[in-house]
Amino acid sequence: VDVFQAWCGPCKTVVDLFRKIRNEVGSDLLHFAVAEADSIDALEKYRGKCEPVFLFYAGGELVAVVRGVNASLLQKTILGKL
Repeated sequence: VDVFQAWCGPCKTVVDLFRKIRNEVGSDLLHFAVAEADSIDALEKYRGKCEPVFLFYAGGELVAVVRGVNASLLQKTILGKL
């Protein structure tokens, strides 16, 4: 989940990376979503930050958090959780 602020929008630079990984591992194993922190109470702790935050869930549980756009770390985190 790409958690973003209304004033800066979701991180568009990572979309291509997620698409590439999703095509490699299969679309049924990986799902990508965006969520505006300002409009979701459960994401309140991510408000007011200018860096993007990526939340990784498996089986309904939060399993990893990556702060900032670091393509290699994002890819390593995704592939390590599959």
